Amino acid sequence: MSGDIPGTPLGGTEGAGGARPLPEESPGRDAGGAHDQEAVRQVPGEPVGRKGEVSETAFVIVTGMSGAGRSTAAKALEDLGWFVIDNLPPGMLFAMAQEAGRVNLDTDKVAAVVDVRSLAFTTDLNTAIEGLDARGVGVRVVFLEASDEELVRRFENVRRPHPLQGEGRLVDGIARERGILREVRANADLVIDTSSLNVHELRGKIVSFFGGEDRPGLRVNVVSFGFKYGLPVDADLVVDCRFLPNPHWVPELRPMNGLDAPVRDYVLNQPGAKEFLDAYEEVLRVVAGGYVREGKGYATLAVGCTGGKHRSVAMAEQIGGRLRDRGMEVQVSHRDVGRE
Repeated sequence: MSGDIPGTPLGGTEGAGGARPLPEESPGRDAGGAHDQEAVRQVPGEPVGRKGEVSETAFVIVTGMSGAGRSTAAKALEDLGWFVIDNLPPGMLFAMAQEAGRVNLDTDKVAAVVDVRSLAFTTDLNTAIEGLDARGVGVRVVFLEASDEELVRRFENVRRPHPLQGEGRLVDGIARERGILREVRANADLVIDTSSLNVHELRGKIVSFFGGEDRPGLRVNVVSFGFKYGLPVDADLVVDCRFLPNPHWVPELRPMNGLDAPVRDYVLNQPGAKEFLDAYEEVLRVVAGGYVREGKGYATLAVGCTGGKHRSVAMAEQIGGRLRDRGMEVQVSHRDVGRE
């Protein structure tokens, strides 16, 4: 069973059932042949080599829910020049890192895809990661997530069972896998929710996080959303903009969104809007500094209002702009615009 979305979209909206097929892989194909990746020079918090054991190699573990996009992420990394190994048992992670320091791979970037196809996965991935840290290997964990509903749709579209469902239902396999991965997800350095992403959008996120030249500091993904559609599951910080008057109740502004100048001006001119942005910018300065000191290279800031169309969009753009002015690498997206 491939670690990627089972031959379906990463939550696309085209075609029957809101799904569009992945163009680059078919169900059951392993992610180890990854070909969709960007060349990152270094992951923040790169490993510190131990004497003759492990060289200074950027080491990333790609894991997460079956069907959430592991193969797509792995392919993106390989296209970026990473050396990628698929379906590696956790107990072999250090041996892989050690061997990478001994042979000429023509790259200092190594990634391993670890998933529940490994029989050893059920208990020892966290132990293996701790062992890598103890031996001087600076590892970063990327966890790919998706909603139960989206995972069910993806598996049903290709009519394949979940690798852990056994004789039970598809939802039983998903629930079991979530239980196994709970601690890994909690400790991951980067969580990406692929529920509403297609394969190209996920690849773009991987490229954004791992591609290009080294840039010190924190990389921030600012995403606007509507509370009525649920919180983004990969959010590190959440901003609630519902304290501002809602442009939805202004007839001429209702059809517009927060990217339109009349809505933006309406939101930003409300009492408290500028004061909030000034104060929260200072909060983010402190938080970003702490994240960097703790070795966290990525953060997702979710900015919400009721429907994710007006206030949150305008405020997300403002926050993103202020963070860029501070020299941070920022990506701004709007999850729920057009959803109503």
